Amino acid sequence: ATLVKALEERGIGRPSTFASIIGVILDRGYVTKRGQALVPTWLAFSVIRLLERHFGELVDYDFTAELEEDLDRIARGEADRSEWLKGFYYGGDEHPGLRGIVDNLGEIDARELNATPITDTATLRFGKYGPYLEVTDPEKPDADPRRINVPEELAPDELTPEKVQELVDAPVAGNRVLGENPDNGKVVVVKDGRFGPYLEETEPEDPEADPATGEVTEAPKKKTTKKAAAPKPRRASLFKSMSPETIELDTALKLLNLPRTVGIDPTSEEPITAQNGRYGPYLKKGADSRSLEAEQQIFDITLEEALEVYTKPKYGARRAASALKEFEKEDPASGKAVRIRDGRFGPYVTDGETNATIPRGTNVDDVDFEAAVQLLADKRAKGPAKKRTTARKTAAKSTTAKKTTAKSTTAKKTTAKKAAPKTDEEKAAARSAAAKKAAATRAANAAKKKAQGA
Repeated sequence: ATLVKALEERGIGRPSTFASIIGVILDRGYVTKRGQALVPTWLAFSVIRLLERHFGELVDYDFTAELEEDLDRIARGEADRSEWLKGFYYGGDEHPGLRGIVDNLGEIDARELNATPITDTATLRFGKYGPYLEVTDPEKPDADPRRINVPEELAPDELTPEKVQELVDAPVAGNRVLGENPDNGKVVVVKDGRFGPYLEETEPEDPEADPATGEVTEAPKKKTTKKAAAPKPRRASLFKSMSPETIELDTALKLLNLPRTVGIDPTSEEPITAQNGRYGPYLKKGADSRSLEAEQQIFDITLEEALEVYTKPKYGARRAASALKEFEKEDPASGKAVRIRDGRFGPYVTDGETNATIPRGTNVDDVDFEAAVQLLADKRAKGPAKKRTTARKTAAKSTTAKKTTAKSTTAKKTTAKKAAPKTDEEKAAARSAAAKKAAATRAANAAKKKAQGA
């Protein structure tokens, strides 16, 4: 409400456009919702920095307010839209024009735009996988900076110098030797990867571990001649309930040995395996897979329990497991129960009829009943997505249809000419004309030879 009030005071937007303005900045990830407040994301800082430095004439409160007035004058018929667009693009006395701005942009340093200094040694950047800190070592200025992921739920004003130091001093998860695999003699190491902690089997001579802390440092690489690529080491992701600091060797070996064979189906004689996938734990029998309710079932489920799972509807377990939160009250609009589910593209609110995606960066625990109902109401107000058909595509289809019709008409005329039937009289006349023409040709040739002989 305070944002809408600020827009009204500056003459930006209209009552019919306020909802769409806020919807755009939410959908593009420029802000996240916390209760009734909108919190800017680090992505928004980089985008605004780019716009203010290179499009300052257009990113201006007064310019936007004037633009609103110009659009109103066009709507009232007091101004010509073609002339207005021409002035906006090519410029005029007051504004340089969009074309002039774009032609004189110069070089844009994207890396510098995507840098927000927090302390003397820590700079925040926004990457493909979210915000992170680049921390430099004052004693080693030439060394590559250390990267530290920043929790997405952490608001920009909460990333204080004290919080930065806390993240820097936090122990590094992973890179810890768990022990030796007795089956193959390889060393099992837990590491911290881009997508979370994982296990990896390495050759005994590869990792060098500190006997006191168990921390692993990579051994210096030896120069070798080029040869065939070595097979990739076995890897396995940790369950969500597991911690890289507390996982033990026995559990790690179980993860590395997945998928686990539960047993043989006595009816089809196919093996049933339990494994973890992109969308959670599941059973697999041939091409038929069934979701499990918990990751621990991968290790614990018996053959009898697995067979019972296969007697139930295929997606029953997945739907039961996807409910992250259920509210006791019902949606006032639809009168149906409101739930938060975990979908393929993230958590969402649903009442069985309408699905509303929870904005990226919003913690599910922070979404109360009022916020869930508001998300559903906003989604209903938007209505179903409309299919877009551009004028160019429509014209192309029309032209193609006309060409096809013209070709069809020409083909019909040609076929009609070729296929026109002849009567017996027409056939006899044609034969007589051909005979007369042949006789005249023979007579002419004979006269020519006679003249040559004389």
